[in-house]
Amino acid sequence: MILFMETKKALPILFAIMFLVMVGFGIIIPVIPFYAEELGATPTQLGLLMAVYSFMQLVFAPVWGRVSDRVGRKPVMMIGIIGLALSFFLTAVSTQLWMLFAARIIGGALSAANMPTAMAYVADITSDEDRGKGMGIIGAATGLGFIFGPAIGGIFSQASLATPFYLAGISSLLTFFFVLFVLKESLPAEKRNQQHGKKRNSFYKEAFKSSTSILFFLQLFISLSLAGLEATFAYFAAEKAGLGAVELGYIFMIMGLVQAIIQGGFVGKMTKKFGEGFVIQLGIIVSALGFALILFTNNFLTAALFLTIFGVGNGLIRPSVSSLLTKTATSGHGSATGLLSSFDSLGRIIGPPLGGWLFSITIGLPYISGIILSFIALGIYQVYRQRAHLGHAETR
Repeated sequence: MILFMETKKALPILFAIMFLVMVGFGIIIPVIPFYAEELGATPTQLGLLMAVYSFMQLVFAPVWGRVSDRVGRKPVMMIGIIGLALSFFLTAVSTQLWMLFAARIIGGALSAANMPTAMAYVADITSDEDRGKGMGIIGAATGLGFIFGPAIGGIFSQASLATPFYLAGISSLLTFFFVLFVLKESLPAEKRNQQHGKKRNSFYKEAFKSSTSILFFLQLFISLSLAGLEATFAYFAAEKAGLGAVELGYIFMIMGLVQAIIQGGFVGKMTKKFGEGFVIQLGIIVSALGFALILFTNNFLTAALFLTIFGVGNGLIRPSVSSLLTKTATSGHGSATGLLSSFDSLGRIIGPPLGGWLFSITIGLPYISGIILSFIALGIYQVYRQRAHLGHAETR
């Protein structure tokens, strides 16, 4: 009963925090390419500017997840949010390209604390039965933040290209104080430091020796397919349906809203009734169907419908994987979610150039490869299920 009351109070607060974090992050998305171009960035340098952020997240997400297992979730989350604020303000005052790179490196390294710590927080305060619901709420907050943030950034960029970065910095600072004064710590002192004293190599050895490590690779293939789509869909829709930036903005907004509704309202109910495994497999199959349908895009309506079908499938997967992982991992919630975020970042680093290269061969190839990657992920889940079943049988 106590856990239920704590969950009921904390989840809406955590939803608000992650929504504000992602709004701040989303504000800069439509602006940063033009801002970098104004400072003399070439297309290649712009690609590196985007990649370096994901690379820092790849490196530091497991570190922050592990730190949160030792010192608690709240201080690590505060570090991540203040890191975002710092990177936004540094970007706003950048006058040379190297300063922009420095800001992105700092932002990537520190903000890598946010997502794994938020997921670990959910795992701390939810029962196994309600874990999927909690992870879905985090996903919904993230999705809604990415919908409203870019819209706000686009509006305020009309004043100047630096204005959205100041706005994002102020938003992050307000979120920092919201965490400081409103959010309660979820990890009691007696449950901390369990990983303290273990060598780094020992930690990774433990993390990868169990069947749960297979879920990291499943997430990698899902992220690869998603990142490839995100990098190429604008060009594909322009070629196949003559859609421009405004229409694409509406399409991604529709997909994001539907995805947030699915994650916030249905993932928890589905995982409680059918289990995470069923929802993961359903999500992968629906994503593959979405990829296949996208190939038949020929106007705004079909683009919106087919991309939304893909988005529904994709929206089912991440919260369910996070929920399943934190139920079965032995290395601490923060350590497990940190590694999951790291694999997600790896997919987002490799996915865009891979998608672009496939697109250059033939425009439908990124989506055909998305179907293939989805079925590889489905196969990986079958391997996980078999190993988990064998492991359970051996412990009897």
